[in-house]
Amino acid sequence: MARKETSENPGRLKQIALTYKMTKKADPKVGLVVAAVGIVTFGVLLVVGFLIGHPIYLGILGFLLAFLAMAIVFGRRAERAAFGQMEGQPGAAAAVLENIGRGWTTTPAVAMNRSQDVVHRAVGKAGIVLVAEGNPNRVKSLLAAEKKKMARIVADVPVHDVVVGDGEGQVPLKKVRTTLLKLPRVLPGAQVTVVNDRLRALGDLMSNMPMPKGPMPKGMRMPKGR
Repeated sequence: MARKETSENPGRLKQIALTYKMTKKADPKVGLVVAAVGIVTFGVLLVVGFLIGHPIYLGILGFLLAFLAMAIVFGRRAERAAFGQMEGQPGAAAAVLENIGRGWTTTPAVAMNRSQDVVHRAVGKAGIVLVAEGNPNRVKSLLAAEKKKMARIVADVPVHDVVVGDGEGQVPLKKVRTTLLKLPRVLPGAQVTVVNDRLRALGDLMSNMPMPKGPMPKGMRMPKGR
């Protein structure tokens, strides 16, 4: 057990270091901000400790709270930097959905057109959520087609749709996760499993697409949206 924990620690430290390097590229002041938060938190608790006559106790508490505050601030800025790098990239919404948390099942690219506008599907206790990326005018037809399909297969399950973007009526990439988590939970766990089984039988765009063996032909085009 001790050997296992020892082997895991270098991996975690390396991951933190890589995350810091990635964040610093997009947010050069992240180190200064995190350090300032830690120093201020520790300093305030230490001053309070001297004022009330317990500098050691408040100093220890200040150190722990400073470490916690630094971790929270760093995590938020790292998340913001990651979203900034992903924004506008094809499949960014799928990456967010894959990390939404327990209780959700994500199927990327259930529909796509020649312009590479794409619809992803997430299933959870809130029902089915169709998340579209691409031109807001073009994705309407993709969403409409998927909604009709869902109505035929799971008519008793609510279907929500989200269009990723910064325009009116759209949801920014960084708010996709919170938007889904705020949806009312209306399905019991057993029904979520049934819905997933039905939809899994359909497959998805990638699994249903006949893929040639060997290298991808240079002139191959994406299939036309359904």
